[in-house]
Amino acid sequence: MARIKPKQLLIQSKTKKAPSRISYSSIITWNLIVVLVVLSLYATYRHWHQRSAEDFEMALHQAELAVRPEDLKMTNRPSYAEINTAKGSITIEIYKDASADVVDRFINLCKSNHFKGMPFRHIIKNFVIQGGDFDFDGAAQEWITKAKASGKNDLSSEHEAFMIGTAKNPNNEGFDLFITTAPIPDLNEKLVVFGRVIKGEDIVQEIEEVDTDEHYQPKTPIGIINIILKHEP
Repeated sequence: MARIKPKQLLIQSKTKKAPSRISYSSIITWNLIVVLVVLSLYATYRHWHQRSAEDFEMALHQAELAVRPEDLKMTNRPSYAEINTAKGSITIEIYKDASADVVDRFINLCKSNHFKGMPFRHIIKNFVIQGGDFDFDGAAQEWITKAKASGKNDLSSEHEAFMIGTAKNPNNEGFDLFITTAPIPDLNEKLVVFGRVIKGEDIVQEIEEVDTDEHYQPKTPIGIINIILKHEP
C-alpha cells in the first residue's frame, strides 16, 4: 500500500468541508417561535384563570341571591300560633304563601302581646267570629249584614270552614281577626286569609254557641287571653 505523504495529508485536510453553521436568521426565527409559544401559553393561562375567578364570583352571587334576607325571614317565621281563650286553646297554621305584610303584622302584634285581652266583638253562628280592636269597618259590616239578611252564606266548596283572616282594608291602628265557622263563597273578596284552624275546632264551635244580641255581640264578654307563636303545632 502506498503511503500518503504528510504534505498530501495537509492538503487533504484543507480541502475537507468545514461543518455547516446555523445562520443568525434561523436563531432569531426559533427564538421568536419560542417567545410566541410562551406568550400563547401565558395568555391561555390568564384567560382560564380569569374565567374561573369570574365563574366563582358569579356562583357566589347566585348563592347570595338564592338565600335572600326575605327567604331567611320566611325560614325563621313561626308557622303556627296558639290562640288561648276562656273556652280553651285554638291552634292555627299560618300559611307560607299568605300575604307577607299581613303575616308579618300579625306576628309582630303577637310578639308585643297586642292580642292579650282582645274581645270577640261579633259572633255569627254558621258564619264568622270577629275579634279586634274596633267594630266592623264599613266593608266588613256590609258584607256580613247583607249575607246574613239574604242567606247567601250557604255552604260552598270554594272555601273550608275554620279559615283565619283579616279585613282587606285594615285599620292601621289595630288588627281584626276573623275565624270562619262555615265555608263562605266570597271569602277572598272581603278578607285576606292567612291561616286555618288545625286544632281546637270544638273550641271555635263552643264560642260560636255563645248567646248574642240582635247586633251579634256576645251578651257575656268573651275574648282572647293571649296568642303564642310556635314553630311546631
